[in-house]
This record gives sequence, C-alpha cells and structure tokens, in this order.
Amino acid sequence: MATDDFKSGIDLVSQKILSHGVTSFCPTLVTSPPSVYHQVLPQISVRNGGAHGAGILGAHLEGPFISKEKKGAHPEHCIRTFEAGAFQDLLATYGSLDCVRIVTLAPEIKRSSEVIRELTKRGICVSLGHSVANLSQAEEAVQHGATFITHLFNAMLPFHHRDPGIVGLLTSDKIPAGRRVFYGMISDGIHTNPAALRIAHRAHPTGLVLVTDAIAGMGLAPGRHTLGQQVVEIDGLNTYIAGTKTLSGSVATMDACVRHFLEATGCSVETALEAASLHPAQLLGIEHKKGTLDYDSDADFLMLNDSLYVQATYIAGEEVWRQDVLGASYQRAVFSSTTTASSYSHACNKFVGAQLVEWGEQAGLCQEGLLVPGVT
Repeated sequence: MATDDFKSGIDLVSQKILSHGVTSFCPTLVTSPPSVYHQVLPQISVRNGGAHGAGILGAHLEGPFISKEKKGAHPEHCIRTFEAGAFQDLLATYGSLDCVRIVTLAPEIKRSSEVIRELTKRGICVSLGHSVANLSQAEEAVQHGATFITHLFNAMLPFHHRDPGIVGLLTSDKIPAGRRVFYGMISDGIHTNPAALRIAHRAHPTGLVLVTDAIAGMGLAPGRHTLGQQVVEIDGLNTYIAGTKTLSGSVATMDACVRHFLEATGCSVETALEAASLHPAQLLGIEHKKGTLDYDSDADFLMLNDSLYVQATYIAGEEVWRQDVLGASYQRAVFSSTTTASSYSHACNKFVGAQLVEWGEQAGLCQEGLLVPGVT
C-alpha cells in the first residue's frame, strides 16, 4: 500500500473487520524507514467507531528498535539501535508520538531503559518483543515500566530452565508490587502449538491477551501481497516472506482466534472472551469503559451464536453489522449521531458483554492488535 494513501487502507480495514466482531483496533506499523513513519503516522488519528467502521485507538509501532537475530519478517536494513540521547533518537525516527498507543522494542538494546521510562511517562504502553533478552533484562524493563509482551514465544529466545528469557516474566517474583505483566498470544493454530497455549494460560491466566497478528492480506486470496517493506506469500492459513518459510504474520481473524483458544485450552467461554476483552482493556488502563458491560461503560458489544460465530456487531449501542438468516452480511447505512461514542483510549472489541482489542496488522503497516503494516 502506498504510504501517501494509507488512510484509505485504514478506512477499508476498519469497515471490513466489523464482521469479525472488532469494534476498535490499533493499526500497527512494522519496522520501516524514518521517512515512512513521518509520512504515515500523521494519517492515523484516534477516532470513534460507527457504521463507517471500527474505532481507532492509536497506533502500535512494532520496531524498528528490535533485535536483528529475532527480526522475523521485519526488514533487517531498517532495524535500528538507540544512539546517545536515546529518547530524542526515537522521536527523530518516528517524527511524532501524538497518535501512538503501543511501542514494541527489544529491552536488551543499550539505552532502552531510558526510552521505556520516557514512553511510560507519556502513557504509551511499552511491549517487549523481537528480542534476545534474558530474564534479568526483561525484569529490568518491567521495573522501568514495560507492561506487555508481544506475541509470546514468537520472535524471542525459547524457554530454557536455567534462563527462561522473556517467557519467564509470566512467573517472575521480581515484578513490582501492584503491577501485572500482560502477554499476547497468537491463537491461530500455526504460530503457537496448543500445548504452548495451555502452558502459558495455566501459568498466568489473568495476563493472557489474544492477538491475531493478522497482516493486510487477511481476507485476500492466496498469492503474493505487500507487508510493509516486504513481499509476503499467503498459502492457506500460512503467510511467509516470499521465497522463504519465515512466518510473516497471520491471516486469522479475532473471532477465529477466540474459538481456537477455547478449543485448545478447554477453558470456559467466559475465560476465552475475557482474554479478548477484559484483559486488553486492563492492559491499556481503560477497563472503566471497555472490556465489560458495567454501568456507564461503552456499549460496544457483539451477538454470538452458541459456536461463538459473530451474528451482529454493535458500537455505542447501535447495530453496525449483522449476518442475515441466509448467511449474507450487511452493514447499516444509517447511524445515529446522538449515541454515546466509545472512548478512544486503547480499546477493544466486545464479544457479548466483553470486548476484543485488536492491534491490527495492516496495510504494510498492520492490523494485529490484540485485529495490527505488518507485524508478526
């Protein structure tokens, strides 16, 4: 997708993901040159959802301050380290943080602690990912303010009994009092084995946040498509960097991830829905508005059938998408202008009284968002 027309791509995605129960999401930008951030980020603005599409909660910047060893599908030539004056270096790279809600970085990079502290002061969620950090480095990052792990198990050191790496944060005894570490899980049946899903969930059930890692190719036919600076190939439910077997995100939808998680773990329906609603809202500090249907919370919710397939999507109490009795779908063309719009904070999609947050990997940027240009 051309960077000068990114907004139209965001608009299209936000409209299409209503059918998958997404009421709000965070478009994600994968590792890119500074010129791309400077051109694209001004085109992303926080906005309420409605008949036009899911709301935008802010951008997720996945890179470029990540490990080359765990780059996944991120272009190596765009990966950066922090120079002296690390936070100013980050600002120069991104151009602006006005619309940014989440930043994924590798905590082992020199001077990352300064950056984590400064981002956290500004209310930006710092996530650890695409990293070779050991457990001590990950714990230090959390002590400086990091609260999230980007797609647990993927693009990080594997668990080892003498140094469990970032994975060890799930049971670490060095997390500051009153702090909870959350972690994203790609529940698409490809990125994470069902046994790994079960291990993570049983170790730290209240921190699990379902993410799709869905790229811009979600919903498109098999073949080659663009993801950020890369060409990717869709083969069934698998997406690879073209010509390789390196996974480059997913084409799973959020509702499919919820169903797979339920089946893989044998958890209750309520537990599966909370992993895609309440937990993301808590991570973003917006549980007073999102993730529940408590009094005075935003009326974004879904109607599901017994198999957890989306039947209708509502934003601010208004129906914005419905599946008809013949299986076809339609969107409302008319939308009340007097409804209580959902808060833009870092929100979620609601699954029957719960909300799902999607950090969408999208448009060479992304629609992954716990639906996030490309992210993996």
